[in-house]
Amino acid sequence: MNDKTKIEIIRPPAGGYRCALFDFDGTVSLIREGWQQVMIPYFCEELTALGIKEPADAVYAEVKDFVDALTGKQTVYQCMALEQAVRRRGGIAKTPGEYKAEYLRRLQEKIADRKTGLRSGTLSPESLSVKGSLSFVRRLRAAGIHCYLASGTDEADVRDEASLLGIADAFDGGIFGAKEALTDCSKEAVIRRLIAQENLPPEALLGFGDGFVEIELVSEIGGYAVGVAVNEKTGSGIDAEKRRRLLSAGAGMILPDLDDAETLCRLLQID
Repeated sequence: MNDKTKIEIIRPPAGGYRCALFDFDGTVSLIREGWQQVMIPYFCEELTALGIKEPADAVYAEVKDFVDALTGKQTVYQCMALEQAVRRRGGIAKTPGEYKAEYLRRLQEKIADRKTGLRSGTLSPESLSVKGSLSFVRRLRAAGIHCYLASGTDEADVRDEASLLGIADAFDGGIFGAKEALTDCSKEAVIRRLIAQENLPPEALLGFGDGFVEIELVSEIGGYAVGVAVNEKTGSGIDAEKRRRLLSAGAGMILPDLDDAETLCRLLQID
């Protein structure tokens, strides 16, 4: 642990990085902070509405487990898991797309004021982003690192919200999110694409994320995975549960935020 920066190094970075892949929600953006508190209760509602006599805490634990495990994949995968949970109980399931539409309706109600505030200027981009994230992405770009953004959120929404935060232009490699075809645009596909486009050795890839999926993918291909275990309510500080999940996914470094860009770049051996 670096006492000054609270950066936890599990495996020292080797340096020589040319590209960086960022997750969006919870890694850069806090616009959707609290999305789990929308999705999990909604999914629990769908299961308890089946009339099956189950302890409420058991239903909650099941839903939370699959929502957490699939964080980082396209939203529809969590909705597919809900569909399967309904069918296992003998219920008549809606389609994953229907579950997703209702979840997004509820989420948009929760975050509408945040987006309105960003558009009107009454809220600053810094107030709705992980501490230091906006300046850190720009610092990497200034160092010649090509930056990509990949999210499980619908691509149109990712592009809109990145623009609201004033950071879209820094992702020179591209911004990728879920497409209308339900399971299109996986993070694995984005990684394959950027490796091919950049003629990139896997060890020259940096990955930044707060979800299991992106950390595991980058780690497994031989890149260096940086877990952003941020407490999303404050935009800074360690979320212990998130830290545990990121370590289990193979993170080589754990951060409480992306503040102190110069120290972080020094540790990552980026000039």
